Amino acid sequence: MKQRETHGFGPCYDACSEVLILGSFPSIKSREDGFYYAHPQNRFWPLMEMVFKEETGKDTLSRKKFALKHRLALYDTIESCDIEGSSDASISNVKPAKLGQIIKNSCTRLIILNGKTSEKMFRKYQRINGVDVITLPSTSPANAKCSLSTLYKVWSAALLRRGGQD
Repeated sequence: MKQRETHGFGPCYDACSEVLILGSFPSIKSREDGFYYAHPQNRFWPLMEMVFKEETGKDTLSRKKFALKHRLALYDTIESCDIEGSSDASISNVKPAKLGQIIKNSCTRLIILNGKTSEKMFRKYQRINGVDVITLPSTSPANAKCSLSTLYKVWSAALLRRGGQD
């Protein structure tokens, strides 16, 4: 059954953030934990460890420090919506996220859309000029057809070529 849900926690970024990674909407587990990609089967954090050759830690503070160290900003394209569980396919009645403050108060030069739902919502609701935008395969466990090695190839090429390094 669909319920109205609100994001529940704000963006993770600072003035040095160069790459803004946008998911669609936090999973139930992420909303419970109050931070991004908290579901243990989501491959985002293991993927970041592979790309940057460094452990992220398992707690929110460690992961936030990791993201900021590598000049990554994290947020989602949706601020609130009607959703059934964590299913992107069930999303309706969308209130888009306000991304202007992140762009204005950081050094964002690349936006990575984490999966097709993020891309769809971004293209429908956002108007951002002067920043490159690319869509990469979702790190979600629902994207089982995409292996971790494939994710690594495309994500590392984007992150290491466009910023996000030390």
